[in-house]
This record gives sequence, structure tokens and C-alpha cells, in this order.
Amino acid sequence: MLVEFECPGDVCILRLHGRFATGQDSAYLRGRTEDIKKSGASKVLADFSQVDYIDSTGIGFLIGIFTSVMKSPDGRFVLCNLNRRVREVLELTRLANVMAIYASEEAAMRALQEGQKLSAPQAS
Repeated sequence: MLVEFECPGDVCILRLHGRFATGQDSAYLRGRTEDIKKSGASKVLADFSQVDYIDSTGIGFLIGIFTSVMKSPDGRFVLCNLNRRVREVLELTRLANVMAIYASEEAAMRALQEGQKLSAPQAS
């Protein structure tokens, strides 16, 4: 698993890679969570195009960032490019009901810029 991020302005774009699974380096994820929080970005876009699997380890990572960002009055958190398996996990955990999910990075970025908080349907 790899978490890369860039923060142009008040948006932090997370580029996630690999499997976010139990047994992976949880200290690494805690460190990356702290780095993202320290960036000061009030809007976070998490791109899952390179993630093929997520379990409780990845869910914990997402919730940590989500709760931190959403404490800000202008905080926004969106996900994009989820494959079927990752989306199913988010639906089973009901996180798909509270985290905005978009089919593409462009749609997610547009939603952040327009201040939308609700999910858009993901294209098949």
C-alpha cells in the first residue's frame, strides 16, 4: 500500500495504491494520516483508481481522515474511481451513505469546488 498526496491550495488529493488490508503497515498509515492532517487542507479527494482491495485497516484510515476534515466548517471529503469490490465494502459498512463517491476525479473535483456534500451516482 502506498499513500501519495499533493495539496494545491485548500484541496488535498490522495493517490492511493495497492491493497489496504490487515497485516499491512498500520504505523505507515497513521503517519500518513498525520501528514495529511498537518497539510491544513479543508477539502480532501481520495482517488482509488489504483486500489484493488480494502478492509478494516483501510476503513480506519479513511474514517480518520474523514472525521478530521469534516470538523472544519468548510470541510469536504470525496472519493472517486472505486472498483466494484471497494464500493461494496463501503456500502456494507454504510460509509457510502456518509462519504461522497464520484465516478471520476474530474466529477469529484467539481463537487469539491462547488461545495457539494452529497454523493453522485457512480457510472457503471
